[in-house]
Amino acid sequence: MKGRYEILKIHTRKITLSDDVDLNKIAQASAGLAGADLANIANEAALMAVRGGRKAVTQADFEEAIEKSVAGLERKSRILNPKERERVAYHEAGHALTAYLTEGAEPVSKISIIPRGFGALGYTLQYPTEDRFLLSESELMINIDTLLGGRAAEEVVFGDISTGAGNDISRASDLVRRMITEFGMSDRYRNITLPTTQSGIAGVGGSRDYSEKTQEYIDNETARIVNERYEIVKANLEKNKEALLTITSELLEDEVLSGDRFEELAKSKVIG
Repeated sequence: MKGRYEILKIHTRKITLSDDVDLNKIAQASAGLAGADLANIANEAALMAVRGGRKAVTQADFEEAIEKSVAGLERKSRILNPKERERVAYHEAGHALTAYLTEGAEPVSKISIIPRGFGALGYTLQYPTEDRFLLSESELMINIDTLLGGRAAEEVVFGDISTGAGNDISRASDLVRRMITEFGMSDRYRNITLPTTQSGIAGVGGSRDYSEKTQEYIDNETARIVNERYEIVKANLEKNKEALLTITSELLEDEVLSGDRFEELAKSKVIG
C-alpha cells in the first residue's frame, strides 16, 4: 500500500487536487493494481474533473476512476424492468449483508445497482484493509460465503433463484475445487495435491493423475461444501431479513450506497 501511495504521489504531482483527496485511501482501494494502472486512474480522474467543469480533482473522481478500472464503464442506458431491478438490488444487498455478518470479511465500501461493463447489472465493492498474499482455509470460506450471499438473498425474498448468480456460483465452486485439488484442504486428501495437466488443444480438457473414483469424490465434496455454506448464509439472511429489506429499499431509491451508509443501516437492523 505504501508503494502504491508513493506511485500515486508521482502521478498526481501535476494535477490540482481538491482538499478532500486522500491518497492513502486511494492506495488502499487500488490493492492489486500495478503502477501503469495507477497512472491510468490518476489520468482518468483528471479527465472526469475536466468533463465535470471542476478546477480540481475530487476524491469522488478517483473513486469513480477505480471503479471504472475494476468493474468497467457505467451503462445507465441499460434499462432494467422494475422486477429485474428489484432482484438485482436484493442480490447485491445479500452480498454486502453476508460480508457484514461474516467475521473477518473485507469491509464493504460501496453497493450499486447501476450496470457496469458488459455483464454486471450491479456490484458490491469490498476493499481490503491491508495487502494480502496468503489466505487461510477459514478466510477462503469467508470469500465463498460472500459469493453465495447474492443468490441466497434472492431465495429468501422471492422463494426462487435466477441466472444472475451464475458468475458467483462458478467462482465459489472453482474456489472450493481448488481447495481440494491444489491446496490440500479436503478431509480425505489433506495436505495432498491432485494435479491436472492442461491440454494444449482448444476445447479439450487436460489429463489428471488420479482415478475416476477420486474425481467423483472431488465433485461430491465440492457440491457438499458449497451447499453447506449456502444453507448457513441463507439462514443468516433469513434471521436478518428486516436488515436485508431495509438496505435494499434504500438501494432501490438511491441506486448507490456508500460503505458508511450501508454499515449504518446494517448496525441499526442486524440481529446478533
